[in-house]
Amino acid sequence: MNDPQGRSTVLITGAGRGLGREFARQYARAGWRVIGTVRDDRSEAALAKLGVEVHRADVSDRRSLARLAARLKSAPIDVLVCNAGIYGPRGARLGKLDYAGWEEVLRVNLFGPAATVEALLENVAASDRKVVVMMSSRLGSISESKGRDYLYGSSKAALNAIGKAMSVDLAPRGITVVSLTPGWVRTDMGGREAPLGPQGDRRFGGVEVRSVLQLRWRGGGVVAGKIGTLARARNTG
Repeated sequence: MNDPQGRSTVLITGAGRGLGREFARQYARAGWRVIGTVRDDRSEAALAKLGVEVHRADVSDRRSLARLAARLKSAPIDVLVCNAGIYGPRGARLGKLDYAGWEEVLRVNLFGPAATVEALLENVAASDRKVVVMMSSRLGSISESKGRDYLYGSSKAALNAIGKAMSVDLAPRGITVVSLTPGWVRTDMGGREAPLGPQGDRRFGGVEVRSVLQLRWRGGGVVAGKIGTLARARNTG
C-alpha cells in the first residue's frame, strides 16, 4: 500500500471531528496522503469528501487496532498523529469522582495512543520522516494544575510521561516522538467559549499543519508547546 504518487503519508486517529478533521483537511490540502480513523458512518462520509482514506478503528480496542494494521500492511506512515481522545464526565471533583468514567478516559486517552503506536510502529519506522505526535493538553501540566481536573488532566499528564519514555526508547530507530498542545479550541470537547477556532489563530497558535511538516529533528524528543509555535521549539529529548 505504498503511495503510488510518492506522497508523504499521515495517519490521524479520531479524524472524524474537531481537531482531527482539521488536521486531515490541512494535510490533504498540502498534498499528503491522509489516512483517518473514525468510529461512525457520519464521520466517515465527512472525511471522504476531503479525499481522506478512511478506516474504522477504535483506539481503546487493541483487536480493532490489529485489524487496522493488517489492512495497512507495510505501508509507511511518515507522521502518526495520536489524536483520538475524550474528556469524560464533566463536573467530577474530589469527593464525587466517577471512577468508571475515569477508567474510560484512561483507556482512550492513555492506553489508546500507546496501543496505536505499538500496532503501527513498523509502519512509522519504514517511513522517511518517522514522527509520532501525541496530542496532549495544557491540562496535563503538573506545574500549572489548578486542581479539579482529575480525569482528563491525569490522562494527559500520563500521556506526556509515556511520550517521553517512547522518545528515549525509539531514538535508536531514528523516530521522533513529540507531545503537543493545541491550546483551548472550539470543538465538541473544547466548547463554544474557547478562544481558538480549529483552523488556527496566528495570534495564539491553533492548529497549523505547517509546524508538523517542519519537524526535522534527529532522534527522539518530547516537545511541549502550542502547535503554532512548534517550529521554533527545541528538541528537549
